[in-house]
Amino acid sequence: MAEHNHVVDKDGDIDPDKVGDAIARIEPAERERILRNFDEFKGYLHRRIRMAENIGLSEEQMAIIAQKVADYLAGHEEPRNSEELLLQELWKIGTEDERHMLAHMLVRLAQEKQTH
Repeated sequence: MAEHNHVVDKDGDIDPDKVGDAIARIEPAERERILRNFDEFKGYLHRRIRMAENIGLSEEQMAIIAQKVADYLAGHEEPRNSEELLLQELWKIGTEDERHMLAHMLVRLAQEKQTH
């Protein structure tokens, strides 16, 4: 896949505006598998956070991307479980600053996820 389609390029520069396109490229069945169970969702985030850390992204860069992902999910995906519903409700009532702080907390939650 061409580099111009990625949220993060080979130099570690991020383009958060490409998040929606990147999520949309995930096959619907795979997206459903990731989102239907909150532990699966956290595991998916954990793997993505590890990848981001390995290429040198800072927590702030990861939070910016996480905020764009949450914006996309809140606008395009129905919650599949009570945890996602709570996150969506918090996201919708939060200010921009509160959403950014929640994105930081989601990054930290994914960093702490224990692999099975």
